[in-house]
Amino acid sequence: MSGLTDLIYGGSNAVAELTEAAVNDAIAQYGAEHPVAFPDTAYFFPTIYAATGVKVTKLGDLPACVGVLKSLITNREDLGDALNAGLATAVGAEIIEGLKYAAGGDPYEGEGGIGFVPDKIIRSLGVPLVTGDIPGVAVVLGTADDPEALASIVKDYQTKGILTFLVGGVCDQVPAAGVKVGLDFRVVPLGHDVTSVTHVVTVAIRAALIFGNIQPGALPELLAYTKERVPAFVNAFGALDAVTVSAGAGAIALGFPVITDQNLGDLQIAGALESVTDLGQTAAKSLELRNIKVKVTSIPIPIGCASAFEGEIIRKADTWAEFTSDKNPAFELVIMRQLSEIEDHKLIIDGPDLQGEAMIQMPMATIVEVAGAKMQEDFEPVIERKIHYWYNFLEGIMHTGQRNLIRIRISNEAHNKGFGLKHFADVLYAMVMDDFGSVVDKCQITIVTDPDKVHELMEKEALPRYAARDARIDNMTDESVDEYYTCILCQSFAPAHCCVVTPERLGLCGAVSWLDAKATKELTPTGPCQPIEKKGLIDERKGIYEEVNKKVEEASHGNVSQVTLYSILEDPMTSCGCFECICGILPEANGVVIVNREYVGITPTGMTFGELASMTGGGVQTPGFMGHGRHFIASHKFIHAEGGPERIVWMPKELKDDVASRLNRTVEELYGISDFTEMICDETIATDSEAVLEFLSEKGHPALALDELM
Repeated sequence: MSGLTDLIYGGSNAVAELTEAAVNDAIAQYGAEHPVAFPDTAYFFPTIYAATGVKVTKLGDLPACVGVLKSLITNREDLGDALNAGLATAVGAEIIEGLKYAAGGDPYEGEGGIGFVPDKIIRSLGVPLVTGDIPGVAVVLGTADDPEALASIVKDYQTKGILTFLVGGVCDQVPAAGVKVGLDFRVVPLGHDVTSVTHVVTVAIRAALIFGNIQPGALPELLAYTKERVPAFVNAFGALDAVTVSAGAGAIALGFPVITDQNLGDLQIAGALESVTDLGQTAAKSLELRNIKVKVTSIPIPIGCASAFEGEIIRKADTWAEFTSDKNPAFELVIMRQLSEIEDHKLIIDGPDLQGEAMIQMPMATIVEVAGAKMQEDFEPVIERKIHYWYNFLEGIMHTGQRNLIRIRISNEAHNKGFGLKHFADVLYAMVMDDFGSVVDKCQITIVTDPDKVHELMEKEALPRYAARDARIDNMTDESVDEYYTCILCQSFAPAHCCVVTPERLGLCGAVSWLDAKATKELTPTGPCQPIEKKGLIDERKGIYEEVNKKVEEASHGNVSQVTLYSILEDPMTSCGCFECICGILPEANGVVIVNREYVGITPTGMTFGELASMTGGGVQTPGFMGHGRHFIASHKFIHAEGGPERIVWMPKELKDDVASRLNRTVEELYGISDFTEMICDETIATDSEAVLEFLSEKGHPALALDELM
């Protein structure tokens, strides 16, 4: 083992020397007061902040951090000390990479690369990580001797939905071999220098801070979290120098096994550092060591099908065929039938298939008929919404919208591989039976492209069914049902968090409605959504129930014992970290501001979304702040205890425009105020609280006349 530890210490010392020299040079060039920061994060230099609590904001903060780095390399008694030296390498790499941002701009150049991963991306990855759409995280580094074998490994990860980060020469080798790269394809180059591996380290560390409520400076708890809850591993290709080995030791300290294509012989550590010289076995061994289980549905289609492709954008110039509601009638509809009314796995194409020259514009009706002993009409829209995700899993296919407002594009590449309409039907059947097989016993798919038939089906079948559903949902209130649901889907990352989902308050991620939770309970009886009987009403205005408190305490493992459903000031619902929006009070305006994850500017609270999120996530209750979904903003129950949605005084313009029609309708129904969103300030008007207050006064905003919030 001494040969391995010697390499680790050699690499750590080399990085320490480089780091110290780089810090001294930067201070000499810019001065100790020169600001230094990674972009779009509330966690400063995340590794340093998480391990020590030190907030690096200027170059003059770094010499002390270099001293801490050196102290981690001093002991040489056992492998544990060597792993600490590996952590020192991660700290040094973070400083070196951070210094690249001192001069301004983005230091990464390359196809699909991003360098440092912003907080908002980590939060956006929270839901697919906990649902298993991203079952694991691969770090592929070095330069492979066999680029084709490397590409095969990365494609394997891509088809399994694994999020893959590239560091080193592989950043060039992978796209050169024809693999699509970029965050949209979940294959992300981070940088050519080995120090770029720190950007993966900071993703894992910020997951602990964002979702796990791990406090800065609690290093043992931090390492336990990354080992137990961040399903990451490292594949190292090519000759291993001392710096790479030391970086690998840092990964092992975080709980991430390292698999190398080099024969290490006796230097291997079972389960932590292993050689796999047969590259055909690299992916399987990596998943095995991290205990990552991947369910792959085999569908007979000529293109790839995996969640890794769901962010793919098909440009107009690359489109072979398009089905879009603004040019031709197009809709998607799921209908529950009796078992005797349909034939299982019957796939019908009624009308012309893809014919003619690009770009083809066609109408299309997609009708999915399902039957089953446990099937319910309430599950129709739940299945229907999944069509959007299933189609976007297809390589070379883009889908937006739902119901009769959709756009589907088929790329030239997909067409050239032989993709046709029947393959849409193949995908729908396979996915319905795979995801909803516990309630669907039979499934029949019909795709219609005949213009007259599509129009007739829209008028006689689709639109009346949509209207009937809307009437049911519009009439569904928290008072109209006998039970709510817990949702603990995010506990794999945020063990103390539990959502309470009601008809008027969907999950804070925006992905779980009351109907979704109800369907999830039917699909997985012992799964993340469990019913809560509406018993023991304590306070109707605040939404406090004895049974809700009891179930939340059980689901949160005793971490939360009191929760209000409709208050932001008293025992608000906890948040995991993947919320779509954050609501926070603005006392001087006697109201609240709401900011969405996509907004990168400052808010009137004086904080960015990331800074607000650092106070709100991790399963903690923070009176005055709460995470929530976009849809909740227009709910009659939104901060009902504090006066409701008329308390909203500021939102980013994009969010305000998105919710305007629904929010205006709600406020007019509740308070008789017309065009309420015209009274709400946004960043194009003001972000300074005094200027916001001036705007609100000019508009006569109702919040100014309400009882004081605090």
